[in-house]
Amino acid sequence: MSTPKVKQITLKFFSLFSAVRGYNILVLVFAQYLAAIFIFSPTKSLREVVFDLHLLYVVLASVFVISGGYIINNFYDAKVDKINRPVKANLDNYVKQSTKLRLYFLLNFIGFAFGILISWKAALFFALYIFGIWFYSHKLKKHSFVGVISATVLTVLPFFAVFIYFGNFSKIIFVYASFLFLVIMVRELLKDLENIKGAIANNYATFPVVHGEKKTKQLSILLLVFTLFPIGILFSYPALSYMRYYFYFALIVLVFVGFYLWKSTTKNQYRTLHNILKLLLLVGVLFLIFIDTSLLLDKVIDRLN
Repeated sequence: MSTPKVKQITLKFFSLFSAVRGYNILVLVFAQYLAAIFIFSPTKSLREVVFDLHLLYVVLASVFVISGGYIINNFYDAKVDKINRPVKANLDNYVKQSTKLRLYFLLNFIGFAFGILISWKAALFFALYIFGIWFYSHKLKKHSFVGVISATVLTVLPFFAVFIYFGNFSKIIFVYASFLFLVIMVRELLKDLENIKGAIANNYATFPVVHGEKKTKQLSILLLVFTLFPIGILFSYPALSYMRYYFYFALIVLVFVGFYLWKSTTKNQYRTLHNILKLLLLVGVLFLIFIDTSLLLDKVIDRLN
């Protein structure tokens, strides 16, 4: 194979990887399995969870549907991304829009098929999720507060696909989910602040465009204050174990984000804060293994035996 052809294939691969946000997909898979092992199925052995075929179908359905969601979002945001993310937009353009659309339908079909393999309820869940992502990309994201709320809900839902599968309805999960919801919502507002120039140019009525940067900052800081409530409740759970140190760390980070946000005025500053919250959420995923250290030990010993 000639060098130019290899280069072209490589560029198309990275273009698709960028379009489907490959990094986010990998984090999602990791998060779903860690949540399944250490939160949603505490009485099951490591082997039972890892080799649960239906859990694999849930994860694969999530991966394919969300990958399709990123593609359709990329499709609708092509003009906005040229202004907000010119380097990413140029990379994404190595794959034709028509090819992306065909891939979008294929990924959703495969995701829905995995949903059918689980149950008709799972298939319905993923069908509604597919519609939700499309409706958000096509309509909702162009509107102020509705866009922020819907983006946050769509981000949290894949985590709950595993939650629904195991049917574990403990209070600690709802409290942890409320913490995630608030942090992700702040991240979405920061993303809107970061992308305000492209939103204005393309008539997107995002929260900062409609209400201004000052009110967006005020709302973001208010949401950061609200995170104190779920963190306080989580500290009362003995099973939190060493994960409490994550929430100590989260408190420091969120206070820093609040103060730095108030002083921020540039796109780069908003991007930095956005990335800090992404990193905080990633660390939170990794710390799931410490939510009950006795449980971790039991599962490791069970696996060795």
